[in-house]
Amino acid sequence: MRSLFALFLGSILILLAGCETDSLDVRAAPPLPADAAAAVAAADLTPITRSDAEWRETLTAEQYYILRQDGTERPFTSPHLKESRPGYFACAACGLPLFSQDTKFKSGTGWPSFWAPIADGFVADKRDFSLGMVRTENRCARCDGHLGHVFADGPRPTGLRYCINGDALTFVPAEN
Repeated sequence: MRSLFALFLGSILILLAGCETDSLDVRAAPPLPADAAAAVAAADLTPITRSDAEWRETLTAEQYYILRQDGTERPFTSPHLKESRPGYFACAACGLPLFSQDTKFKSGTGWPSFWAPIADGFVADKRDFSLGMVRTENRCARCDGHLGHVFADGPRPTGLRYCINGDALTFVPAEN
């Protein structure tokens, strides 16, 4: 029985490791609403570095755990999961715009999911070899905060699912 379980687990890990995002069609997200477009245009990607004490001072305990210690929030606990108003999601640590509401979708995974970042270069990818598998981790391009991971099982047009911790984000509603 144990060898069957090991074979099954090994097969799953091989399949997951083979889910590369490099070969997928990563077309641009839809045109941004004016507020989000202005935030992207005004964004400064100059790296932000702070001491551990400064991050602890500015972030909640949960945000610090996720963004600075590469943690994961419990599924289905983020208020952003049900957020449906027009607007965009920014990094909770530095305010960099990351995802538009227009690319958010219901993945059923328990975490806010998006099929594309708000703009090229705002979400940085990094290989993650933790948990005995190879994944693509997403980090904020400005403050290097851990956001979540991207998987190759999302909807069209990209086929990607950016599975993001809600506590790594703040929601910026569109102005009327």
